[in-house]
Amino acid sequence: MKLFEVYKLWDIEPVRGLDTTLWDKDGNEYTDLYGGHAVISVGHCHPHYVKALTEQASRLGFYSNAVQNSLQKRLAEMLGRISGYDDWSLFLCNSGAEANENAMKLASFHTGRAKVLAFGKAFHGRTSGAVAVTDNPKIKAPFNDTGNVKFIPLNDLAKAEEELSTRQYAAVIIEGIQGVAGIYEPTDNFLKSLRELCDKTDTVLIIDEIQSGYGRTGQFFAHQHAGVKADIVTTAKGMANGFPIGGVLISPAFKAEYGMLGTTFGGNHLACAAAIAVLEIMESGRLVENAAKVGEFFRNALCPEGKPIHPIKEYRGRGLMIGLELKEGYRDLRNRLLFEKHFFTGAAGPDVIRLLPSLTVSEKTATDFVAAFKSLVE
Repeated sequence: MKLFEVYKLWDIEPVRGLDTTLWDKDGNEYTDLYGGHAVISVGHCHPHYVKALTEQASRLGFYSNAVQNSLQKRLAEMLGRISGYDDWSLFLCNSGAEANENAMKLASFHTGRAKVLAFGKAFHGRTSGAVAVTDNPKIKAPFNDTGNVKFIPLNDLAKAEEELSTRQYAAVIIEGIQGVAGIYEPTDNFLKSLRELCDKTDTVLIIDEIQSGYGRTGQFFAHQHAGVKADIVTTAKGMANGFPIGGVLISPAFKAEYGMLGTTFGGNHLACAAAIAVLEIMESGRLVENAAKVGEFFRNALCPEGKPIHPIKEYRGRGLMIGLELKEGYRDLRNRLLFEKHFFTGAAGPDVIRLLPSLTVSEKTATDFVAAFKSLVE
């Protein structure tokens, strides 16, 4: 049997990591400024994380959600306290797509409505419901087209008001910052107005913080820069530093009923141990503050006084969620950064480089990247 080839792969196999450094099977060293799609939040192989995971594995790796699991309760308490959503409830699953699926299902149960309002260029996952609210026809099958989703442009307040005034939507789903699209932000005013519209029309506001959350932008969740609260927040990628887990943070206004939501693997002992260790490292290392500080360093170095350095056309994002849109003729720059300078970065189409490093990244590493970037274009 062979693998079902759905990915284009670089001819590199990382076999070891430490903080923001990776080594491949041939012993070559790389600096990781992508973290596997914003997943590596506290660095590769952090000793506290490794200890927590291995000690839990030596005690109990898994039992179902038919029994008590105090690790789930501890994780919920910690996440609520650190995120500022301490009076909410937490449903644990296995991925961001699952988190969004359950969020939309919960909104539909709560309102009795079927439709969801989403935004152009959105990405919410690849499972059936999540891909239905993702604005990318290339990854949708006919099966995913339910007719229950409407897309409008991001930050188009008039269009949002027009749609929501019909009172037929169960939910609005919006990313704290659009990641896969190339780092596009809803404005603070748009989020505040969307919150007001949802309140006015009894529509559930779901904010997808799967990529933009967990301290990445210098606030725990990106939408907190705007001073708003969602009805439901979804999270996943940085939550357990690579161990599969997802979470749905749910307002006290929602009533839980047995059987409404469920999962076999979600919130298992190993996943919770990993997620608790991540929060402990984030708190002790003041990593949200570091994301804000080093993110500002990147901005000042790559976009001094608001003017992007050559060949950057536009610098987008907050904290350590950075999009560098390149001018025409520089589509090979990401590959050159990897193969010539040994920096892992991400992409959003051929013209945008994404930087999503661990929240532990240092100003020294940022300086090294800027120097390597400049050396390839001067």
